[in-house]
Amino acid sequence: MSDASLQPEDAGSRYALFLDFDGTLVDIVERPDAVVVDQELPATLARLQDRLGGALAIVSGRPVSFLDPRFLPYRFDTAGLHGLEQRIAGQLHLCDPEEHPQLRRMIGRLSEAVADKQGVLIEDKGCSVAVHWRMAPQEKDFALAMAHAAVESLGGEYRLQHGKAVAEILPSAAGKGKVIERFMHEAPYKGRIPIFVGDDLTDEHGFKTVNARNGLSVRIGAGETIAKIRLGTPADLRHCLSSWASDGSFPFNVDD
Repeated sequence: MSDASLQPEDAGSRYALFLDFDGTLVDIVERPDAVVVDQELPATLARLQDRLGGALAIVSGRPVSFLDPRFLPYRFDTAGLHGLEQRIAGQLHLCDPEEHPQLRRMIGRLSEAVADKQGVLIEDKGCSVAVHWRMAPQEKDFALAMAHAAVESLGGEYRLQHGKAVAEILPSAAGKGKVIERFMHEAPYKGRIPIFVGDDLTDEHGFKTVNARNGLSVRIGAGETIAKIRLGTPADLRHCLSSWASDGSFPFNVDD
């Protein structure tokens, strides 16, 4: 299958585009709060959203409250916290941390447990929590053991999601594959061919959903994957998206 011959208007009416954030649209950084968004990216995505008839969404493990300021003045459809938070066609549904009292107590205990572990970070996302060891790779075993123990104590309502130098504890109902499937039942995504671009283990669930729908899955960077297409870096993806937004040049060819 090759889509290189599609006319711009065909590509615009046929596809729904889902984009991960960290490691995909932006480069991975040591501290999760230090991420930098290319100044051209918000406008590029806005033009591409118009070309796709609105069928463009950010699908991320970040909260919507973190993502929105990075894309001002635009408000894109968004699935935050691996789908626990969603905005489709301006309708925003947020996760309430108070509905997760066990998790809230666990976050406090995790913070205490890493107090003397320099470089191990606890990222409180409200309805989920991520344990980062990118700045302290020697603490990987400690961080993973702590995260696994926390999930076990929380019971079946929560699961552990592995990523690049991070393990995240989140409600079992969350998942990028699940939320992409949910979006695909809503306008303007319904009836289109999904494309999902990601870079990490957290994105493989999304790739699986997209592949099952005969869509296009795109992995950024190295690593084992079920994605059909691979790009080198977030900068490569931004270039592809810019071209697509500007002149309708469909950027993905599964025959490559």
